Amino acid sequence: MASEVAAAHDLEKAAAHATTTSSSVSDGSQEITPAPVSEKNLSGLQKLNARIEGLSGFEARGISRVMPDERQPPSLWEDISITLLWFSANISVNNLAVGLFGPLLFGLGFLDSAMCAVFGGLLGSISTAYMSTWGPQSGNRTMVVLRYFFGYWPAKIPAVLNIILMLGYCTIDAIISGQMLSAVNGGTMSIAVGIVVVQIVCLGVTVFGMKFFHQYERFAWIPQLMVLFILIGAAAPHFDTATASTGEGATLAANRLSFFSLCLYVPNSWGAAASDFYVYWPEKTSRARIFGLTLTGLWVAFSLVYMLGIGLATGIINNPAWQEANAISTGALIVAGYGPLNGFGLFCAVIVALGVISNSIPGTYSAALNMQALGRYPKVVPRYIWSIVMIVIQLALALAGRESLFAIMSNFLALMGYWIQIMVVIVLMEHLVFRRVGSGGIGFDWTRWEDKEYLPLGLAAFTSFLLGWLGAVLGMYQVWYTGPLAVQAGFADVGLWVGCGFTIVSYLPLRWAELKYIGR
Repeated sequence: MASEVAAAHDLEKAAAHATTTSSSVSDGSQEITPAPVSEKNLSGLQKLNARIEGLSGFEARGISRVMPDERQPPSLWEDISITLLWFSANISVNNLAVGLFGPLLFGLGFLDSAMCAVFGGLLGSISTAYMSTWGPQSGNRTMVVLRYFFGYWPAKIPAVLNIILMLGYCTIDAIISGQMLSAVNGGTMSIAVGIVVVQIVCLGVTVFGMKFFHQYERFAWIPQLMVLFILIGAAAPHFDTATASTGEGATLAANRLSFFSLCLYVPNSWGAAASDFYVYWPEKTSRARIFGLTLTGLWVAFSLVYMLGIGLATGIINNPAWQEANAISTGALIVAGYGPLNGFGLFCAVIVALGVISNSIPGTYSAALNMQALGRYPKVVPRYIWSIVMIVIQLALALAGRESLFAIMSNFLALMGYWIQIMVVIVLMEHLVFRRVGSGGIGFDWTRWEDKEYLPLGLAAFTSFLLGWLGAVLGMYQVWYTGPLAVQAGFADVGLWVGCGFTIVSYLPLRWAELKYIGR
């Protein structure tokens, strides 16, 4: 993006080692502009940092707002890239593995699993597509946008939760890729080596930032899509599309709802990062276009890999080779799907294994930005440094949990999915009820993203968020905990739905009172 070079020096980082001047903007707020800095006045570390940030195509900007005149000009290619970004990032095998849960964990047949996967994926994609529309309009990253809904201090809670979420998903990416690379080598290469390979490539892209990130995602989907279609051709003869669901009545309904919710959680999990990738789009970009292009990329990607995972799961029962592979690891099962192709199949499996890099890059990038959103001191640490820290943490977690992928996924995915939708519900209600500019709402002043006197206190959002979590706990159905409402619902995971209900009922009156008695 052409504007990234012009906007290379993050205002906050410049302020950390330079004398700054203030200039008034039209609304009376202050924008900080860095004064010229002579390299001879910088320390050795600052000089190194300045040279790194001066590299061609390097994104030095962190969470500071991208001003309208710094945005890239509109283009058809950039619009197409939106869909390619989400499609490329999500046709990865970690998402394919989610499809396995329908038949293997919930005992659903092919048709039931497929319906839950496709429509659960649609609902989760709609949620993320909505959150993505705030990027061009505001020029702010997602966790900065949330300050206008949660308040300056309460918005740090979603930031921490999203760091955990992104680290978790990237850890799963690394483990499943390591499993596949190990299986390709007949187990002679350890899973740990594969994990390290993936993390090194991910590090190289995320450190350079948005420009490299978008360029990578524009083309990474091509080999991935080819080898996934080859997997369909090789493995589909073993799929059992006639398999029926086990259980009946309330038990069957509970299993359907639980798997539907799980398939919703995964695309929905991008909602807390979606705006991060759109801050360089023009301010007047159509929200409908951003929404539609994002939704298309997400839903098509998840529908494809979910269906492929469901097919593999239905074939395990009647295929001893797949049973043995699945007993080793999820990655080994996917490699076994290429079995009829022999050596060429192993080559395809390597391509699939490396495809998780496309999923890890945006997650790591977002986690690094979220670290800066935690406060004044984390903000002055350059984004690329936080990217390195995130990679190191992911590497350590993946190496520690490399033998427990299925357990990590079953315990982690649903748990972290609850809070995202609660967050989205709060944003949606604030947007449509209290901040509708054309209907007398209070609107947004995006230049005041750090002004604590302007941003809401967030008492209503914070309270409703906690009440939503309370509802989620009462309704969750996990391996390690079953809420009382889940028991009443026939052991269905209703945590998401109860949590959103608690949030809706509590937020509207609390926010009305907050505006009436506090005024912001």
